[in-house]
Amino acid sequence: MTKLLAAFLVMSVCGAAIAAPANIEKAIGDPARPATDTSRDAGRKPAPVLEFAGIRPGMVVVDMLPGNGYYTRILARAVGPKGRVYAYFGTQYDARLKRQGQDPQMQFSDLKRIYPNLGVIYGPLEDFVTPEAVDMVWTSDNYHDTHTKAYAMDPDKVNRRVFASLKHGGIYLVLDHRAAKGAGMGATETLHRMDEDIAKREIEAAGFKLVGESKALTNPSDDNTKRVFEAGEHDHTDQFLLKFRKP
Repeated sequence: MTKLLAAFLVMSVCGAAIAAPANIEKAIGDPARPATDTSRDAGRKPAPVLEFAGIRPGMVVVDMLPGNGYYTRILARAVGPKGRVYAYFGTQYDARLKRQGQDPQMQFSDLKRIYPNLGVIYGPLEDFVTPEAVDMVWTSDNYHDTHTKAYAMDPDKVNRRVFASLKHGGIYLVLDHRAAKGAGMGATETLHRMDEDIAKREIEAAGFKLVGESKALTNPSDDNTKRVFEAGEHDHTDQFLLKFRKP
């Protein structure tokens, strides 16, 4: 058997088990991650998502609308001590979390002791700004909220501000719960889902170029019509995963 054939057979047999890059594996295996996060990994599939995004050591990344910090923790470890992560809280979301009994300022103050490369920014999303030009702005399961009446913002302004914050060649990574084709804007309010085609048009209108789409979070068993916050739905929806680049 030639070495080339042997290598092909190893790849064929083991291809599904090829490990993610070391920095991503280390980040997902971080012992500081709480059980409330690790229990969600099967549904959220952080390894292929981060690999698709292209997260590398030394990057400067913004986790826009980080929620409880599920991805913030992973990103902070994955970019390493020479990289930086900013958790960006829109003030509208900050108020919602406090109504739910969560205090993100206190929570993320604690996280900064664990992840010294983590910074926290608070401000209206329409005025999105970062202290330095960044390599990536990442937002997960929140883009649809830029359209909801509860937060009263202009998504076009948000996208333009994100564009301005990125370095040339920087990435805008957007993943969200997919609405059925042609569902239109109504799905954002009623289902907490996003019409993927609308998201693409809006983001490209801000000057971005769509450079990648991943099926890592595709779920054919989801018919795209259920409310996301129904019991058991949030981490099991059909989701789109899009990568845009600033030219």
